[in-house]
Amino acid sequence: MELVFFEALGAQVRGCIQEDYDTLAAHKVRPAVVICPGGAYRWRSPREKDAPAFEFLSMGYQVFILEYSCAEGAKEYRPLRELAETVRQLRVRHEQWHIDPSKIAVLGFSAGGHLAASLGALWNDPELALPAQSRPDALVLCYPVVSTGEFAHEESAQWVSGGDETVRRKLHLWDRVTADFPPTFLWHGGEDTSVPPENSLLLAVELKRHKVPFEYHLFGSGAHGISTCTQEVETLDEVCRTWVPLCKTWLNRRFEYTP
Repeated sequence: MELVFFEALGAQVRGCIQEDYDTLAAHKVRPAVVICPGGAYRWRSPREKDAPAFEFLSMGYQVFILEYSCAEGAKEYRPLRELAETVRQLRVRHEQWHIDPSKIAVLGFSAGGHLAASLGALWNDPELALPAQSRPDALVLCYPVVSTGEFAHEESAQWVSGGDETVRRKLHLWDRVTADFPPTFLWHGGEDTSVPPENSLLLAVELKRHKVPFEYHLFGSGAHGISTCTQEVETLDEVCRTWVPLCKTWLNRRFEYTP
């Protein structure tokens, strides 16, 4: 295992790169996942960094954690530009890091889910002019913030918009779904009172409307911020915990990857 560190427009990115023995030629090139922790765009939750990273390392992925800009640094689309640059760098340096450049997923929790979905929706927006090669090949959205209008998580909406109503409307993501939105796995806990489940439910409706491949799970239990739903992150939930194997199955099928 090799740890790598790089910057994406000043944001720190930490990667865990798996190196294979010569006898494992079939695994020389692996899919990658970029993890965006949640935290209302005010901070980045530790429980949504290493714990999910270990899950995806265990399934044979190259894993990267983005420490995107928060609080006052979250305005003017800065986290979105940092994420776009992260994905671009993974493609540019795919040989160095043994990555399949056509199999890069972005995974986000809560506000990090909004960030991931923003890249899925706006990667080709002419006004933002994000870098070429920034479109994710798949998204994994975990109890994501999607709305900046009805059902919004108000703190996230305020920080990411910087109080600019034009930006806030642009980042109301139900209105930004097109057929170019990446294939998406999304899940939500039914007892989430911080980010209402309508955020992911109504995103699923838009994905269906635009014929974007997706899989959606709304669990009967599950509060907010439960990450991998294990004792390690102090959010043990055996029902919602099933999102991990469900996601693994879905993502491996999308990427035609057998760990």
